[in-house]
Amino acid sequence: MSRNIALLLAFITAIIYGVSFTIAKEVMPEYIKPYGFILLRVTGATLLFWIAGLFIMKEKIATKDFGRIFLAAIFGVALNMLTFFKGLSMTTPISGAVMMVTTPILVLTFASIFLGEKITIKKITGIFIGLIGAVVLIAYGKNINNGNNEFIGNLLVLVNAASFALYLIIVKSLTSKYHPLTFAKWLYLFGLIMVIPFGIEEVREIDFEILPNNIILKIGFIVVFTTFITYLFNLLAIRKLKPTTVSIFIYLQPVIATMYALIVKSDSLNIVKVVATLLIFVGVYLVTFKNVKTP
Repeated sequence: MSRNIALLLAFITAIIYGVSFTIAKEVMPEYIKPYGFILLRVTGATLLFWIAGLFIMKEKIATKDFGRIFLAAIFGVALNMLTFFKGLSMTTPISGAVMMVTTPILVLTFASIFLGEKITIKKITGIFIGLIGAVVLIAYGKNINNGNNEFIGNLLVLVNAASFALYLIIVKSLTSKYHPLTFAKWLYLFGLIMVIPFGIEEVREIDFEILPNNIILKIGFIVVFTTFITYLFNLLAIRKLKPTTVSIFIYLQPVIATMYALIVKSDSLNIVKVVATLLIFVGVYLVTFKNVKTP
């Protein structure tokens, strides 16, 4: 797989995530509570990864690597999803989104510590230009609700950002060693075991018989695209790209979310949003478009 294909997969992932914020919000908490939704997501994705794994050559995971996969499941599935949903329910959408876009900075820090990745002026500049654009775009968005415990909520979203950053660092070596589907099916199986205690009661509360068809379709979208496809694409992308490069695409999520809101006519365009979007794309450009010899 070429570097350009890897960048395309990371871009598609950002599009799916950007659209998913609106879609998921229409499902919870009115129809499904957050932890119950997480359990549905992880259960569905686990089944899809194990079914998809039947169509590739069987790979045996080295015993020593199961510990690393389990660690990746903690940071990439369980802690990542649980803290984000819980944090978002306690803080405002804007504050939570601002905390979320700290992920690329955390990835850059962790990559330099654990992977010895060189921190260049160009990369630092790109990350901070993108950060400024993301914060401006979010700050001028619509503040829908006030959080009921904003400090704790923001702290949980920050834990989510740090968790995902560590996940990207942990999986880098594993994705080059195993096929992404081989890795992902074990990642999600471990993650499923971890989230069952948190979501089982909320799943039992769901009355599936009265769920509208459009809500069922939206649940299916979150399971298939926002969970299965995005994690698979991220794993494929990170085989070719550095964790820092993959993480910078998080800055595109508020851009996609705004574009989607414009399409469905739930938001309007103004000069601030245009400038913020341009800053984000400049940041992504500085981080991603470099010498092909140093992916």
